Amino acid sequence: METPPWRDRLRTEDELLEQLEAQAEAARRRRAHALKDGVGELGSVYALAKNLGLSWTAVAHAIKKYTTE
Repeated sequence: METPPWRDRLRTEDELLEQLEAQAEAARRRRAHALKDGVGELGSVYALAKNLGLSWTAVAHAIKKYTTE
């Protein structure tokens, strides 16, 4: 089996990376909305972060960055 030319392989990999980046961005947004729902349920960013074992700044940053347009 012959290996495709490098330009074709590069184009294919670039397309795959674009798809993966789009999926990762969508996952970050869904995660941030879930975090926001968790804050609503537990009452504060601090309570959620403590429950998840994360820093409150990381939780607050994710919510702010990915749930505001």
